[in-house]
Amino acid sequence: QVQLVESGGGLVQAGGSLRLSCAASGRTFSIYALGWFRQAPGNEREFVAAITWSGGSTYYTDSVKGRFTISRDNPKNTVYLEMNSLKPEDTAVYYCAAHGGYGSVRDIANFGSWGQGTQVTVSS
Repeated sequence: QVQLVESGGGLVQAGGSLRLSCAASGRTFSIYALGWFRQAPGNEREFVAAITWSGGSTYYTDSVKGRFTISRDNPKNTVYLEMNSLKPEDTAVYYCAAHGGYGSVRDIANFGSWGQGTQVTVSS
């Protein structure tokens, strides 16, 4: 089992920046990739970004490309999501999740361990 703890959410004005962190513990050797998902009220949880643990390949949903950057610090077992030029539509609870190695890293069904989430609110 992998345990994930997110931090770094908060309230920011449109155009501002935030950095989210996700610290992994437990069976971290089983992680193929870590991803960020978000869920706004009344919406389904959606893919935001992912990074493979060993090779560092990155993946983004189109709406955040050029604004968000995902990175990892393997010795610290931590993944970051740097969010710039934030928009009100980025407002959501952001979740970190671990991918076990099978299937697309964009598919929520392939992520088995989840953090508790951190709220990001962007005011206009």
